Amino acid sequence: MKKSLLALAVLGAFAGAAQAQSSVTIYGIVDTGIAYSSKVATATGGTGSKFGINSGVIQGSRIGFKGVEDLGGGLSAVFNLEAGFTNDDGGLQGSDAVTSSNLFRRKSVVGLAGGFGTVLLGRQTDFSDTISAYTAVNDFGGVVSNSGSGLNRLQGVRTNNSISYTTTNLSGFTGNLIYGFGEQAGKTSAGQAYGIGGKYDNGPLGLGINYYQSKAGSTPSDTSLIPAAGTTGNANTAAAVAGNTALKALNVVASYQFGAARVYANYSRVKQDLKGTPTVATATLGNAQKVDTYEVGTAYSLSPSLKLLAAVDHSRATFNGVDGKGKLTQISLGADYWLSKRTDLYAFVSNMRATDIQNPGVTGGATGSDASQTAVITGIRHKF
Repeated sequence: MKKSLLALAVLGAFAGAAQAQSSVTIYGIVDTGIAYSSKVATATGGTGSKFGINSGVIQGSRIGFKGVEDLGGGLSAVFNLEAGFTNDDGGLQGSDAVTSSNLFRRKSVVGLAGGFGTVLLGRQTDFSDTISAYTAVNDFGGVVSNSGSGLNRLQGVRTNNSISYTTTNLSGFTGNLIYGFGEQAGKTSAGQAYGIGGKYDNGPLGLGINYYQSKAGSTPSDTSLIPAAGTTGNANTAAAVAGNTALKALNVVASYQFGAARVYANYSRVKQDLKGTPTVATATLGNAQKVDTYEVGTAYSLSPSLKLLAAVDHSRATFNGVDGKGKLTQISLGADYWLSKRTDLYAFVSNMRATDIQNPGVTGGATGSDASQTAVITGIRHKF
């Protein structure tokens, strides 16, 4: 009897130790706002104001699962699964022509971490998403997406079938490499993508740079080249140009904390050489051959709970077969008030102006009917 009790005690100790060496965390964000947009193009070709409730104003609403298991010797197994949803209607966030529904569309990775850094495999964002913390995306989120950061990848664009390596913090510097497999038999270059980036943090100073390049193919790893479900795609995904470079994106960002004020500036260049000649209706940033985007902004902490925000974004687009450049300028003002460490209230007003290019509008589904559109958005975000 004593030996049996001793054996049970030993087994219990080992089970407890094994459990203590691994953990799983459930987390998420629910972000919803009420938006008013002026001068929105209607389905009949007219114009009108639009009111609506939008999910994911600053950050996409999501639920995630992440875990770590201590393998010993400083090595750990890690995973992260993250599903996006639209909490205004309870739906899953998006699908594409590859799958009928992307359950874990935001992130789906597994890998190893240790003193060497972290290696992850699966569906993930490139390093542009990481250095967006130094830009207006950190404060305004999706409000500033249509003026350039939705194209230059600062809003977070995924790479399917990818492997990434991120270094540990090396005296303030962190580097990253990512490679996406095109998975097309007989032509390795078709659909592949790769990127390299780094950031440097030193007290109030933050610097970041990232370059990303992707190629056309029947199964492109760069999800920006995958057509939406129910569409036929575009020149970037045509088999006739499989292996040709479809997108090149460079981001250079900087941020500095002056007491209560954080000021930042950044520049990006996106090239899409496979884009054809657009019509007046399709002269958008997404259909441009080259887009240069400039941004300056600030976030001022009026108190520990209240931040005042401002940003100016300006993009210049060059189109194939079209003289001159299309221009977009967005001016955004806002306030963010934290009721607690997990819950905040926000209010934004933003104006989008377009010259020789379609006005995309400030919020999704609110394409501008003329050269100027203003949106007012107020909402609540909760993190758990």
